[in-house]
Amino acid sequence: MAEPMLKFVTTPRVTPAKRDAGQRTGDFHEIYAEFIDAKAAEQASRCSQCGVPFCQTHCPLHNNIPDWLRMTAEGRLREAYELSQATNSMPEICGRICPQDRLCEGNCVIEQSGHGTVTIGSVEKYLTDKAWEEGWVRPLVPGPDLGRSVGVVGAGPAGLAAAERLRELGYAVTVYDRHDRAGGLLIYGIPSFKLEKEVVARRTQRLAEGGVEFRLNFEVGRDATLADLRERHDSVLVAAGVYRARDLEVPGVGAQGVVPALEYLIASNRQGLGDDVPDFTGGRLNAAGKHVVVVGGGDTAMDCVRTAVRQGAASVTCLYRRDRANMPGSAREVSHAEEEGVVFEWLAAPRAIRDEAMRAMGVRAARMRLGAPDLTGRQAPEEIPGADFDLPAELVIKALGFDPEDLPSVFAAPDLAVSRWGTLKADFKTLETSIPGVFAAGDVVRGASLVVWAIRDGRDAAEAMHRWMGAQALSRIAAE
Repeated sequence: MAEPMLKFVTTPRVTPAKRDAGQRTGDFHEIYAEFIDAKAAEQASRCSQCGVPFCQTHCPLHNNIPDWLRMTAEGRLREAYELSQATNSMPEICGRICPQDRLCEGNCVIEQSGHGTVTIGSVEKYLTDKAWEEGWVRPLVPGPDLGRSVGVVGAGPAGLAAAERLRELGYAVTVYDRHDRAGGLLIYGIPSFKLEKEVVARRTQRLAEGGVEFRLNFEVGRDATLADLRERHDSVLVAAGVYRARDLEVPGVGAQGVVPALEYLIASNRQGLGDDVPDFTGGRLNAAGKHVVVVGGGDTAMDCVRTAVRQGAASVTCLYRRDRANMPGSAREVSHAEEEGVVFEWLAAPRAIRDEAMRAMGVRAARMRLGAPDLTGRQAPEEIPGADFDLPAELVIKALGFDPEDLPSVFAAPDLAVSRWGTLKADFKTLETSIPGVFAAGDVVRGASLVVWAIRDGRDAAEAMHRWMGAQALSRIAAE
């Protein structure tokens, strides 16, 4: 049998077909078509099967990428899926929304040699979608009942990943979340053109059918304190994410029409899910017919500009104070946005919001240049005197990042220690907080980060909690 791999020299890199920009901006469906079986096998066969797989080492989950690529190339699709999901609770979600250009694909050896990376994310997505279609995704089977329970605060990726693993180990698991649907930002923050919501819903449904209890519309601090949850459960995981938006500090920021990014995205996603959203139908959080300016350069900013295009904005401009090379968001997302008509003003920052009768009408912006490097080596932006310019804007979206809420106050837990950034302090190895039996994982510990890191943290937290509860049980037996 001929060697099925190492085809990168003769087989060019091909991604799944992408819908034309003019077509895709008319709806919120995902922009890429599916790989067909033959094309997935062809693209997987380009893998060079490196002795040191940098794709794997640069994946936060350390997914065994070379092996499941080889299995795909050989037509062993079910085995490939089984291997891909062995280290990842949500491979089809990571395949869709991970910034592969910064992680696995960005470190692919054949990319470094000029042949173009293996399309790892697209193959990962293909495998798991195929598994759902073929019925290879097994139900969640709980382990033998250990007689102990766990409370998980937050139904985002970290909380869901932890809940799955803890249920597999035999714990009774209750997940608490402030929203009316499980999924966190996977449902309410990420637009459907990147992640259609049924993809998330089938994952949470699998958990529910496996015995994970979801308590939705439940806020810790309003419906129970952290102490109450500690009374109910043998241990608690805080995976609440970071939701507090950073603000603009410019004149006019209080004008009507200046809104936080997450509020805008949640309204759009709720409307797409069929909810009644008065702020959307009333126009406050709807870009239709408006000149839109989005301030920021991360993936949230890219979600906002692409959402505004689909809502029928008159124009969409992204202001970012550094240049393209220093933009924190995915280069792939920037490319998609440009195809869809978004204008990028690089090296530009807002100086003021222009308003009439406290209604936003435009943005006065300053041209910037990159000055001396800071302590991290990154060049600091500085204003160019006399280079201001104006943009029309009836809707200004603040996408400057997120900070954690004051959880010790919200949870009525003053002994819950936080870092100087407001994130929860958790032991590096055990993920336990300053309160015994309370663990933390995901963005609430590391700050706003990637979904794949949240999944990794959730899985690690589940194992740490399992070890802690096992040790506690042994201590009680020894004391009797």
